[in-house]
Amino acid sequence: MSPNSPSLYDRLGGEDMIASLIPAFYVRALADPVLAPFFKHTALDKLHGMQREFFAMATGGPITYSGKPLAHAHHGRGITKHHFALFTGHLADTLLDIGVTQEEADEVIKRINSYTNEVTGTSY
Repeated sequence: MSPNSPSLYDRLGGEDMIASLIPAFYVRALADPVLAPFFKHTALDKLHGMQREFFAMATGGPITYSGKPLAHAHHGRGITKHHFALFTGHLADTLLDIGVTQEEADEVIKRINSYTNEVTGTSY
């Protein structure tokens, strides 16, 4: 990508896309019986806000993520790579449902997958 090329954030539609993505994504995640228990005691408004920042940052947007470091926020929650794969699968499906191209959805998932070890507390 050249320095003058738009960021993935801009190509996806910026804040408007993220504003559509986050609530639609969490409808899926909360409907998943394997993932739903992770959110049982979570303030969803706060989570949505943090996710908006995180997805904007992860896709090259102008927003800075202000939440706890991912490893700290997810430590001790028992999140496995299987859980993370379910999470990103729902994310990919949601991206496609809101009109993101397969290529761009794959790019988003690749970026999110780079955080797997922080979220699951594992390393290679």
